[in-house]
Amino acid sequence: MSDFLNQKRREIEERLRELAAEQKALVAEEKALTAASAALSKAIGSGARKPGRPPASTSSTPAKAKPKRASKRTAGQRGRPRGTGKRANEALNVVQANPGITIPEIAELMGIKQNYLYRVMPALQREKKVAKRGRGWIPGKAAA
Repeated sequence: MSDFLNQKRREIEERLRELAAEQKALVAEEKALTAASAALSKAIGSGARKPGRPPASTSSTPAKAKPKRASKRTAGQRGRPRGTGKRANEALNVVQANPGITIPEIAELMGIKQNYLYRVMPALQREKKVAKRGRGWIPGKAAA
């Protein structure tokens, strides 16, 4: 029985030596991979986006920053200038042809969804191109 126990103890000690060697190799590999990752992070930036950054924006490092184009528009404006939309003109024509028409009726005639018109019609009203009477819309002073 003593020989059996000694044999098992030797097997356990041998396996422990193997594991220690494997552990040293894994630790060395971990250090090498960590160093490589750090070097790549320095080369290409952190890669992590800060909250609020748009998906297509570039790194904020000064060396990579692109010069901004001069624009006639003021800062903070996006998209095309107001009042250049075809839909607004089309809605105005529908109102001129059908005074007192409601937004759902305009949307049905134009073949578009109503929610778009709930933004377009007040803009036309501010420009005095249409006026609201009850639930319907009529041509405004500027449209007449």
